[in-house]
Amino acid sequence: MEELNMPAHIGIIMDGNRRWAKENGKSVPSGHKEGAKTLEKIVRYANKIGLKYITVYAFSTENWKRAEEEVKALMTLLQNYLDDYSKRADTENIRVKILGNINGLSDGMQKSIQRCMERTKDNTGVTFNIALNYGGRDEIVRAVKEIAKKVKNGELKEDEITEETISANIYTANMPDPDLIIRTSGEIRLSGFLPWQSVYSELYFVNKKWPDFAEEDLDEAIKEYNKRVRKFGAN
Repeated sequence: MEELNMPAHIGIIMDGNRRWAKENGKSVPSGHKEGAKTLEKIVRYANKIGLKYITVYAFSTENWKRAEEEVKALMTLLQNYLDDYSKRADTENIRVKILGNINGLSDGMQKSIQRCMERTKDNTGVTFNIALNYGGRDEIVRAVKEIAKKVKNGELKEDEITEETISANIYTANMPDPDLIIRTSGEIRLSGFLPWQSVYSELYFVNKKWPDFAEEDLDEAIKEYNKRVRKFGAN
């Protein structure tokens, strides 16, 4: 890719797996499996081009409302993916982190998450954040409760609470906010993805469904990002 100003952190809402499956005469689980292949390809490419952080929306707190059979299949896919991918991520120097309410997941999934994060924790390539059982408002509520606990215990004074305090108590603590958020499949909304962190993110919407998203599409998104003038509220 030509020399461009590389975002430090890109977020991706991977939308369209189910519609891709329907359009291609395949089962919904097949669509999710194809989406998982695309994800691995994109993360590998992000690491190759020097991206520092990539955060993907894998499963929201609202996704539990889907059909039980689909949720079960998706959870099985995600757990198998973590177990299998952790080896390749480690080999490729990729650090994997999970953002979300891990305690709300099965014991088997929690063990897979811990093994994957532990195995890759010292890697120095791209940090690959997987938002799993994640809800943006839920994240903020949890942060507020944690801060309230610190105030109650005398560890923090009320007038000492700042934006930085909240940023330090959310899942992405010590990470830069996403510079660019990409959503596939043509939907034009964030659906609860990183609401605190995305206040000044550049947004990029693409009509391709996630399984069809390619390295060139990430290049195009970064090129578009380079055309934007980021003022952060200034003139």
